[in-house]
Formats: sequence, structure tokens, C-alpha cells
Amino acid sequence: MSKEAALFALTRFGMGAAPGEVAAIAADPRGWVLGQLDRPMAPPELAGLPDHASTLRRMAEIRKERKRDPDLGKDEMRRLAMAEAAARTRAAIASPSPVVERLVRFWSNHFTVSTQRQQVAPITGAFEREAIRPHVLGRFHDMLRAVTRHPAMLAYLDNAQSIGPNSPAGQKRGKGLNENLAREILELHTLGVDGGYGQGDVEAFAGILTGWTIDPEGGFFRYVPNRHEPGAKMLLGQRFEGGEVETERALLMLSRHPSTARFVAAKLARHFAADDPPPALVEVLARTFLDTDGDLLAMTRLLVTRAETWSQPLAKMRSPDDLVIATARLIGLEAGDDADRRLVQSMAVLGQPVWSAPSPAGWPDRAETWMAPESLMRRLEWARALADRRGRSFAAQEAQQVIAAGPATRQALEGARGTDALFLLLASREFQRR
Repeated sequence: MSKEAALFALTRFGMGAAPGEVAAIAADPRGWVLGQLDRPMAPPELAGLPDHASTLRRMAEIRKERKRDPDLGKDEMRRLAMAEAAARTRAAIASPSPVVERLVRFWSNHFTVSTQRQQVAPITGAFEREAIRPHVLGRFHDMLRAVTRHPAMLAYLDNAQSIGPNSPAGQKRGKGLNENLAREILELHTLGVDGGYGQGDVEAFAGILTGWTIDPEGGFFRYVPNRHEPGAKMLLGQRFEGGEVETERALLMLSRHPSTARFVAAKLARHFAADDPPPALVEVLARTFLDTDGDLLAMTRLLVTRAETWSQPLAKMRSPDDLVIATARLIGLEAGDDADRRLVQSMAVLGQPVWSAPSPAGWPDRAETWMAPESLMRRLEWARALADRRGRSFAAQEAQQVIAAGPATRQALEGARGTDALFLLLASREFQRR
């Protein structure tokens, strides 16, 4: 295999090339990717972070104590959010399994929980660690179930407050359904907007989901029968008879639906092949999804081995998250709280704050989002500032280890040294894309 294939594997499937990595994997770039799928490594950077339940209990304590001190706990929750975001970023930079880190980001964005809802901000990191990360090489249904039951999702899309209007609690309180979680599961997580469902299905699914909420004392998932909408519901032409088990049955049905297969296949192909992925790749991925009952490891292996995935180098624009991590893999990590803060703030400066997507749809995965004039100007200003701070000893020859430079980039780098050389590399077309 060629140096170009090694660079492609490191940037398209991994999180960017570090000096020396191309030579290390050049003999078998695809084997390098596939080996990580067989032996994923747990990032030590994430050890010791609190689970969602303990954080929610602490938040409840803080709310009670704020009656006498309104500022109590604000710094504590900010520190936790910063620690979570920094640990996630450091894990991607240092991981021996960067392919897995990319998959975690893809699926975390597919099942977005955003810190823009302040009440879930402190547990967004726990959501990713508990509901996403364990399932990225497992079955889609298991991830969908874990995500739907997680308190972060139940709070973010308001299902924790949804009450069946004909349930005992609904009759007593005069409250009704909240359709947010049902609508987004159908539109964004499973079938897709053109997946063949209607408003009646949204309302039926919202009724099915009633009773799935958060224990107010323990901070964990619980099913509350007296909130559940009683009676039969029709979802996608199938009858559901009531009770907690009907949500389990609905999620299983959705996870096996042909529309879900096509929707998930198209998103995976867009992320790993091109903004407008080859139809043949989408088709074979969708067929694999159905044939393997949503086996995400089988789909990922297929992506790695299909020619369509390798045929368009630099077809994808790096997102800000990609760009910051790839840069850190090139120039190395700094230690300390200030370095952590700079890492996390870099994402925000470039327009993609960690876990802060503007809507449940998550961050877009097409180049035009990140190529607007203001976005490009921010990238250049950020690259210049970083090069001035970290580039004094940078050698232009190192560029050859992390990009396949075209004629224009080679000419620009010729004779450049130090901060100018690093800036020209970071600003180059080849480094801005993957």
C-alpha cells in the first residue's frame, strides 16, 4: 500500500496523522483500521468521571441549597463540564483506537443531546460514555434503547414530563403528551424525515413512550405506570396494547425497519465516503444493516473494505472538532488546566463547542456548513495564533508526514520555517480536509 493510502486511513477513519504514524501503518492501512475494530481500547482519560445518576443527585442538592445561596454550585458544574469536554478531546488525541473515537463522535451526533438545554449540560458527557460508547461496535437496537432510556435524552427531549392524558396522573393533573422525543426518534434517530410515518404515528408513539421518566431521588431511569397512556395505539400499522413492554417492542420494530436501514446507511456513507455518497455504497450498507439485524461492527467493516469509501481522498471537509484534534496529534498535547481550557475553547472559537449542537439534528456533516466566509476566516485566525504560540521549532519537512501535499502547498511550504511553516500547513487545503 502507498503512503497516500496510509494518510487516507489515518485522516478519514482515524482522527488525523501524528508524525511517524504513516510509516508505521503504510504496509497495511486497512489492517490498521480493522484491527482497532477487533481490539477497541478504553480511553484512560475517561476514568473517574461521575455517572449521570450521581451528578443528577448532586444537582438536586444544589438546587435545594440555592435558596440560601443563589450562586452555590455554579462553578462546580462548570468545572465538571470542562473536565468532561477536555477528557473527551484528550482521549481522541491520544487514543490508540482513533477509529473508535470517530465512531463515538458519529453516533453521539446522530443521537444528539445538547448542552444548550442547561438542565442536561452536566450529564452530556455521561450520556456519551454510558449510552453511546459501549454500543458503537454493537447492535443499533441496543444503542437506540440505551439512548432512549437515558435521563439525558429523557430530559433533553422532554419525555420525563410527558404524561398520558387518560392515565391516572393525567386525569388528576390535567396534563398531556409531549411529542418531542417520539418525533425526533422517528425523524432523526430511526426512519428519517421521509421514512413513511405521519402525525398519527408521532402521537401514537408519544403515548407509547409515556411513563419513561427519571427517578427524582435516585437520578436514574424508571417507568411510572400511572403516567402511561392506557389503551391500544397504532404505530406504523401495528397495534400496541399498553404497558412498559410496548415501548420496548416499538423500539425493536423501529430498529429493524427498512427506512431505518436506509437512513443510517446514508448517514454513515456520507460521513466516511463523501457529502453525496455513492448510491451503491448506501445500498449495500442498508442491506447489511437488515441482514445482520443492525450489526454496526459489520457495517463499519464493510465501509473499510469497500472501494467507494477509498476512492475520493479529501472529499470531506474537517469539522472544527476534527481540525483541533488533528492539529493536536500533529504538534503534541500540552499538560495542565490551561491547556485543557485552550483545547475546549478552540472548538467554540471555530464554531463547534463540545456537545452544543444547535438542535436535536446535531452538527451538519456537509462541507458547506464549515466553508462559509466567516468560518474560514476563524480557521485562519486560529491557525495563525496557534502557529505563533507553538510553531517556533516546527520544520516544514514534518508536513510530509501528515498530508499528501499538492503542488501549490509544496511550493508554499518551500523555504518556510517555524511559525510560518506551521501556519501554511494548518491553512493548506490538504490539512483542512480529510
